[in-house]
This record gives sequence, C-alpha cells and structure tokens, in this order.
Amino acid sequence: MLESPSDLNDTLNLPVHDESRHGEALVIKHNTKYTGRKLYIESYGCAMNFADSEIVASIMLGMGFETTSQYKEADVIFINTCSIRDNAEQRVRNRLREFGAAKLKSPGMTIGVLGCMAERLKSKFLEEEKLVDIVIGPDSYRDLPNLIHQVDEGGRAVNVLLSREETYADVSPVRLNSNGISAFVSIMRGCDNMCSFCVVPFTRGRERSRDPYSIIKEARELFDNGYKEVTLLGQNVDSYKWTASPPAPLRERGELQDGNAGDHVSLSSGEGQGEALNINFARLLELVAQIDPQLRVRFSTSHPKDITDEVLHTIVKYDNICNHIHLPVQSGNSRVLDLMNRTYTREWYLERVNAIKMIIADCAISTDIIIGFCTETEEEHQDTLSIMDYVQYDFAYMYTYSERPGTMAAKRFEDDIPEDVKRRRFNAVMAKQQECSHKRLLQHIGKTHRVLIDKLSKKSDLDFSGKSEYNITVIFPVIENYKPGDYVNVLIERCTPATLIGRIVW
Repeated sequence: MLESPSDLNDTLNLPVHDESRHGEALVIKHNTKYTGRKLYIESYGCAMNFADSEIVASIMLGMGFETTSQYKEADVIFINTCSIRDNAEQRVRNRLREFGAAKLKSPGMTIGVLGCMAERLKSKFLEEEKLVDIVIGPDSYRDLPNLIHQVDEGGRAVNVLLSREETYADVSPVRLNSNGISAFVSIMRGCDNMCSFCVVPFTRGRERSRDPYSIIKEARELFDNGYKEVTLLGQNVDSYKWTASPPAPLRERGELQDGNAGDHVSLSSGEGQGEALNINFARLLELVAQIDPQLRVRFSTSHPKDITDEVLHTIVKYDNICNHIHLPVQSGNSRVLDLMNRTYTREWYLERVNAIKMIIADCAISTDIIIGFCTETEEEHQDTLSIMDYVQYDFAYMYTYSERPGTMAAKRFEDDIPEDVKRRRFNAVMAKQQECSHKRLLQHIGKTHRVLIDKLSKKSDLDFSGKSEYNITVIFPVIENYKPGDYVNVLIERCTPATLIGRIVW
C-alpha cells in the first residue's frame, strides 16, 4: 500500500505542483493549424510527467490537432503515466477501462499510453489486455507522427526505445492549463542513480543534460511572455553537467544575454574563449537568475550526495532564487539507506543540512520519506523520526513502501513489513511532520514575505492566494490595483496548520 501526498496537502502544507493535478485534462486555445482532429491528454505522477505532456502537445499541435477537455469527443486519447507508485498505476488502469468503453461507441478513437508505464507494461497493454493502440516511451515522442499514422492505417504501434541523447531541447513546450505565471523548464532527463526502490532509471533511461542555450532561451521567452516564475526540473538537478569543446560561439547564438541590458552574460574564465565550455548546475542556476531580477527561480529535485556548497552560495547571491530546497532523505537510518542504495549515510545527509542552514540564513527544506522499507526495524523507524526532529522539515511527501516490479529491491529483498505496521509507522511520521510544519509556520509570524500572487483564494474571492519564496501558501485580503502575477510584501499575522495569513504592506 502506498499513500498519495495529495491527500495530505490540507494538513501538512505540502506543495501542490504535481500530484494534486493527477488526471487533469490539458487544454489549449484554438490551433491555427487545426485539421479537425482532437487530442485529449491526462497526466499522472511527478512534475516531469506534466512537463512531458506539454512537449507531446507541442508535437501533436504541429500535426494539426487541437486539445479538448472532454475525452468522449477526442480522436486521440493519451494518458501520461507513472510507475513510481502503485496507486498511480491503478488509477491509470481504471482510467484506460473508461476510455475503452468510450471507444466502443467511437471505433475510430485512438488510445495511447505515454511515459514511465509504457516501457514496463507495453506487452500487457497492447497484446494481453488490449487496452491501448499506441505505447510510447518518454524518449520517443518525436515518433508520434509515424505512430499515429500506423494506427490510422489499422495497426497498433509501439516505440519505447530509450535514448542517451534525447532532451527535446528544440521542442518548445505548449503551456497547457497554465496560469501564465509559473512554468516548468526541464533541464535534464533520465537518472543514473540506481536507488533500489525506484524504476526511473529503467523507464526514463540514462541521465543526460539539456544544453544551456535552449534552457536560457526557453526561460527568457517565458519571462518575456509574462511569466514570473520558473522551476528547473530534473530527477537530480545537482548532477546537471554540460560540456562543449570547442564551445558554440555565444555571441552568435545570442541566447545568453543579460535581461536588463543588451550585454551578454559574463561567463566564467575560459567560457566562450575557445576552451572547453563547462556548465554545472550552480552556473546554470546563476544564468537563469540573471535573466531578470523579477523572474523567480525554483528547482527540483536535489540529491543529498550531489548538492554542493557552490549551489548554496549561488542561492544566497541572487534574491530571485528561492530559499527552498527539496532534499529527499527517504530514511534516517544508514543501514536502510544502504539497502536503498542511496549512496549516502545519515551523517552525510545531516552534514548537508548543516551546510544549508549555515550558508543560507533562512531556508525551507522539504523531503521525501519512505516508511516500512524491507527489513526496517522499530529502532530504524525511530531514526527517521529523530532526523525529522533535527531538520524540522517545512513539508514532506510521505509514503509507505510499495514494491515496484523490476527494481533491485523487488529482486533482492522481501517486502516483509506487515501492512498494519507500515500504517502505524506512517501515522507516527505524519504526526511528526504535522508538528514540524506547524513549528516552522509559527516562526514566520511577524515577518514580511515577498509573495507572488497566484490566484484568488479557493475559500473567498475577497482574498488572494500566493506563494512565498519558501514555497508556502500565503492568504491575504484583496487590495485594488493588485492582480495575479504581481509581487507584494505581506506581513504574516497568523497561520493555520497549512498556510500563512497576513496583509499587504508597503
């Protein structure tokens, strides 16, 4: 069994940029190339899947498709899938059966599965269960025109080949269901970390970084189109690395320019001077921050073994890089971490936390925690609770362990923790996080935060809702002349278990 974080958002102040959007139909306005065929696309899983759906939509719109919010009127239905957690997988299966019922009434309809489940379950979906017509892996989206054509000709189509090069750097994502304020920018694909519980290296392939020119260009275009916040996405952003020797002439490319003037960004020694051009994550983060001080920059996810002091100092250097780091711990016990193949110990993790707290005066830290991993003892469970006490996470994604087929853990270890024990430990971790979240929220009372207004509050049109740089939701009364997309200074006056409440101050 596995818990979804979306069920806990209201009590634990969890971020809602990904799993709360499970099953959301992605829609864009009329396509000038429209040929009469409609696309319906749903996404499940992490923020990467939602970003991938925007790439798929871009390719499909280039083929003349137009999106729809009603799957029964679609010519092509795509469901972008996640294999990380069992509950997401079950949702996808149930949804495919609903789509299949619609297809009985519209035989010309095409149903396809994209993403992480595609590679793992291609045979079941296509041949055994006959749930879909197309199966497409995350590195095969460029092949969509060919695959759609195969199905149009009466066949079934599959392409789940993984790539060591594909980053979709030249595909401009279509921003679907966007608020026009915040957007994801994918900086890398795949993962080289072989965590024993995780299927990502098998479903998304080896790690490869997107070239910085296309990243800066995409972020700049977003800002020029009115977006105020970008989140740099990767399975492990801290391992981003891009090298070119000799480098492309920066002045000819024209993408790396200062956002406040026509001058080019000042690159470090040797960059653009005929020597090898090396860009690590700290340097990329700086280049994005330099686009404009009014463009807020976030990133996710960091890996404890890779996050460097250079990254932390870069966060301090630029006010528009948010003081929030998502640093998954998974377990507070070194033996369990070793079984998970996390490649760090409890002591290493705490050293990185101490570095964050020392270098960044006030930084929100969030995390992922897996409860009830194979052979976890009561004492090891207590180690997880104690590390939560020490770090005082602002929020956390918490899951009971669920064995995923094909992973190292599934092959090597028995899932031997009884479900009632997992549930009890989960409840203890959840209670601890509620305590930590509330303590952290109380520390913000009396302080003034710069908040980016997202929208009107769900509960009242008289209140705005926005995010602070710490990724905390802030609620405050509407004042005339302010609107979503504006930055405001908010004095925090009180808090609920999940949000901060205040008022705009000059």
